Amino acid sequence: MIDPATQRDLKEAISECIEADRAVLDALRAEIRPLKGETRRIQPRVTTSISLVATDGGNNQLQFDPFLIQLIRVVDSSNNQHCLEAISPTTPIDRLSARQFKANGEPATALGEMMAALGVDTLPKLSHMIRPAGNGKSASPSWVQVYRELVEWAVLFSVLKKDFGTDTLIVCDGLLRSKVFAADLFLRLRRAMEARINQQWERNRRRIYLVGVAKHSKVLIRYRLAMALEGVMEADYPCYVEVPREIEAKAYVWPEFARDDESSQDGGEVNKFVGGKMFLVKFGSHRRDPVWPVDIFTPQANDAATILGSLLADTINGFPVPHYPRCLQKAHENAALVDFDFDVLQDYIYEGVRGTLGAQAETLDAFQLQDGDPAQRRYG
Repeated sequence: MIDPATQRDLKEAISECIEADRAVLDALRAEIRPLKGETRRIQPRVTTSISLVATDGGNNQLQFDPFLIQLIRVVDSSNNQHCLEAISPTTPIDRLSARQFKANGEPATALGEMMAALGVDTLPKLSHMIRPAGNGKSASPSWVQVYRELVEWAVLFSVLKKDFGTDTLIVCDGLLRSKVFAADLFLRLRRAMEARINQQWERNRRRIYLVGVAKHSKVLIRYRLAMALEGVMEADYPCYVEVPREIEAKAYVWPEFARDDESSQDGGEVNKFVGGKMFLVKFGSHRRDPVWPVDIFTPQANDAATILGSLLADTINGFPVPHYPRCLQKAHENAALVDFDFDVLQDYIYEGVRGTLGAQAETLDAFQLQDGDPAQRRYG
């Protein structure tokens, strides 16, 4: 425990640091101040809203040493399942690549369809973050998270080709940005997605809008205090403000994560990672209601008023998180594998292991009855 004398010294040291860094806060306030005059009111609009969510890796691991099975599952807010498969960090990459295509080379999965559209036939060609084990080294287990993200993008790409009965807002979990694609493949995917959205209008006269909603953003974390001090978005009605790219760039360690398509036209590097234009949005009618970072698909940024009005209608009945898209929350509820479902899947692990042990299967039965964490008894 810190003694009183040390506490006084720390208090003085902290005060000195804050006083010395006051200029930092003043600079942030100056950067964010112009946004107060750019804030716009959101008018609710009626549009069908759906959301796609992939299962969270941390909540859907079926673990039994030495096995670690991860479920790749993507569902929507209407509880339609678009993908379900089980892999592990030791799954052979070449076998997983082959699984995406039929024997005749045609796509067998949503991921295979996306790979074919991008002109690649293996996962390492699709993402530089997926590499097969070699030279006596095991593959990094983090590739499973990359694979999960790729599958989620693939399902979104597949959904965009389906016929829609009404104008529809598709809400993604997270910002419309990615660094898992190799070379310029994400740029090509964005263009292919835009083409499918345009085809919906040409073929069916349906407007399909695409947004990504994040729970957190480095931009919001950096400027939250400055926004409060400057009164940005402290209105008694739902509102939004567009975030300039230069403000985004100051918040990210890697400025390419805030690059736009115009940067290449000005002689800069091509935008390979960003597919959305960021807006800060408050869906509630009170001054202190939460503000969310929202990415609108870049080609649709000029339709921000319409898109955010449709999103507002979906947040009115947000539960259990108020003023947050209800379709996203429903998709998360549908995606989670908990309680009985999870127990059943965990039992499949035991059955699979038992089948490989042969005459030693009885040892597994006795093993299951042992207390895996006897130290927990101290909390009893």
